Amino acid sequence: MVLKKDKTVSSIVVSLVLGLTPGAFAQGIPSLKDTFQKDFGIGTALNPAQFEERDPKTTEFIVRQFNMATPENVMKSALLHPTWDTYTFEMADKLVEFGRKHNLKINGHTLIWHSQLPGFIRGIRSADSIRTFFTDHIKTVAGRYRGKVFSWDVVNEALNEDGTMRKTVFLQHLGEDYVTEAFRLAQEASPNTELYYNDYNNEKPAKRAGCLALIKKIQEAKVRIDGVGIQGHWHVGKVPLKDIEESILQYAALGLKVMITELDIEVLPRNFQGADVSQRMANNAESNPYPDGLPDAVQQQLAADYEALFKLFLKHKDKVTRVTFWGVNDGNSWLNNWPIRGRTNYPLLFDRNNQPKPAFYKVIALKQ
Repeated sequence: MVLKKDKTVSSIVVSLVLGLTPGAFAQGIPSLKDTFQKDFGIGTALNPAQFEERDPKTTEFIVRQFNMATPENVMKSALLHPTWDTYTFEMADKLVEFGRKHNLKINGHTLIWHSQLPGFIRGIRSADSIRTFFTDHIKTVAGRYRGKVFSWDVVNEALNEDGTMRKTVFLQHLGEDYVTEAFRLAQEASPNTELYYNDYNNEKPAKRAGCLALIKKIQEAKVRIDGVGIQGHWHVGKVPLKDIEESILQYAALGLKVMITELDIEVLPRNFQGADVSQRMANNAESNPYPDGLPDAVQQQLAADYEALFKLFLKHKDKVTRVTFWGVNDGNSWLNNWPIRGRTNYPLLFDRNNQPKPAFYKVIALKQ
């Protein structure tokens, strides 16, 4: 059996299979945010078409399913700060207004990241100029959205896989204390906003150790850090549940909130792990195996993986404060175009028509 990408098993049939009563669907598809309202926030990543409300049905769907949102790109410095003395806030402002209008808490993403930097950074050679950019960017952006965003990913992906500091332009010119300084500046610019460190693979032991050391360094400097984001870019059938649980426990032991910030489960072949956007793969016939639909065996494994993950999140709901999916539906996922452009991927709970997949019902059934 193959489930076509533009079709889905009917809600009633799936509900009966999973033991959900037909009455649960009286108001249509169940709501993720309502189902987990007493446990943790449910977020999604939004693109301009979505927060500009170009399609009313999509807006209605987003508002029904999610109560938190993170911008995919519009708050990254390449788009927000394109030239040395120019900021372009129009799209970020629209995102923030979308959140205000529809009661979605906005997580700002991200103040400092080595990737998607403005082009002029490549021409800078002096540490003083990098520090000026670094300081002004944080103060200007965090200050503008003071009281308007719930939280910030202050620094994104500062670590290598072995837990050492990634060799970025900020490390090169500002030294290892740049992460602590970023949090200090963000705290000053937006004192009532929650401040997070965000990374991928920081549930793995070596990178986790580096992340814990980084957090302790910030705390020892008496600078506020409120939480840590585990991105959650995992692969079907290989979700590292033990490492995730141990990471939740160890991060929480430092007094931090824990978020799953960019959740998706890759179902296509990949010859590396993680989410380093600079990595690429060759495009060949084997790289896009499911252009017309996902085989039932893979669909069921995806559902089982999501069920196991949410069981774990519910077990630690006193520590996990948010679960954000990196995309509203399969068609929006960045994994369709990375690390190979034009693939057909199926990593989320909703198909390309915003219809729930078996994984969605497995997750919902945990609360029935």
